[in-house]
Amino acid sequence: MIVEQRRYTLKTGKVPEYLQQYEKEGFAIQQPILGRLVGYFSTEIGTLHQIVHLWAYRDLADRDARRARLGADQRWLSYLAKVQPLQIAQNNEILKPASFCPDYLSESDA
Repeated sequence: MIVEQRRYTLKTGKVPEYLQQYEKEGFAIQQPILGRLVGYFSTEIGTLHQIVHLWAYRDLADRDARRARLGADQRWLSYLAKVQPLQIAQNNEILKPASFCPDYLSESDA
């Protein structure tokens, strides 16, 4: 298992709008394709105006296949056109769990 951490820095004051748009439209498109959402957060202390979300995958090949499917989905592309103007920057990291970390993938995600 791997976990991808995505961090978006948004324009000042745009976090509520971004989260509302994601809840209203983005999540319903993204979740069935990407599978296991580990968490979705906004920053409160530290670097502000950020959205952080984590997705678990079996491995990099699983991630690549799922991201390709998402990138080809016209509904997703339409959604991106609405939220990308709110973004300033993006950072992605692939996290490898320690041996004692719980496996965030259920049998249905595998």
